[in-house]
Amino acid sequence: MHDPLGNERMPRLDCGAAVLRPWQMDDLDSLVASANDESVSRGLRDRFPYPYSGDDGRAWLAYAVRASEPLWALEIDGAAVGGVSLHPGSDVHRHAAELGYWLAQRYWNRGVMSRVIAEFAPRAMRAYGLYRLYAAVYEGNPSSCRVLEKCGFVHEGVNKSAVVKRGRLLDLHMYARTVPALPGEAGHAA
Repeated sequence: MHDPLGNERMPRLDCGAAVLRPWQMDDLDSLVASANDESVSRGLRDRFPYPYSGDDGRAWLAYAVRASEPLWALEIDGAAVGGVSLHPGSDVHRHAAELGYWLAQRYWNRGVMSRVIAEFAPRAMRAYGLYRLYAAVYEGNPSSCRVLEKCGFVHEGVNKSAVVKRGRLLDLHMYARTVPALPGEAGHAA
């Protein structure tokens, strides 16, 4: 699934509540204002720092505008206030990708992310030839679990004591949206 064109297969997607589009260097101010929030970083990997500085934002944008991984800014009212990403598998996992997403706290509990993921997931799976799109949610984040469930992801299980975040050992809830078979296999839904 490695795509040397990054997000060229899905350059822009209007999700009603927001637009997904490529990151741009002029997203710096809105990125830092949205990302510099402890509650946002709590549900993300440690590579998403808190506090989130201008230097962090510049480093991210320098990477994101040239990345070969598909990465999108989540735009509301002309400002980048979150992000969505696909992290492709390789070798025998080449038809799977991990879904990542985040949203500025001021837009939480408005159904924004549910609408975005509902529009994004099926289109991304078709555009990138995916048979499995999965996401991992840290223990204590029921809102993210609900987003995935509303968008057709199935709770596959819990990886006990899977991550350490801010000095706490946490379980990891695994969710996936799948296509049941390859073309030509019994049970394939065309």
